[in-house]
Amino acid sequence: MKQLRVWIGLILLLGLSACNLEDDQVNYHFVPLQITSAELPESFDLNETYEVSVTFIRPNTCVFFEGFDIRKADTTVRNVVAIGSELEDQECAQVVEEVTATFNFLCLYSQPYVFRFWTGEDENGVSEYFEITVPVNP
Repeated sequence: MKQLRVWIGLILLLGLSACNLEDDQVNYHFVPLQITSAELPESFDLNETYEVSVTFIRPNTCVFFEGFDIRKADTTVRNVVAIGSELEDQECAQVVEEVTATFNFLCLYSQPYVFRFWTGEDENGVSEYFEITVPVNP
């Protein structure tokens, strides 16, 4: 039994010392991706969930889609940004590709919803959006 404890301790010691906890260098960063189009229903019904389809540009082979950042700007206004992670210190092919992804949206309010989809920044660094308004059925 004593020998078993020694072996377990030795295995734990070797296992923990094999981990290099000092190598925590991040080799990517997050980037917004330009949205080119979005598909929403013509109208919403209260308390129903809808799938929203969004097409965006993947600018090179080092960018990978991570998800959507959907911010509530007002009660029924949503700002939607597609988020990608971009690898650093990699050789990337400059292949522009359109990609489509979806997210689910739950209609909670009876007022029309305004979706603002991020399309990039102007020459002053101000975010630009295109808007789609979806009415809610009574």
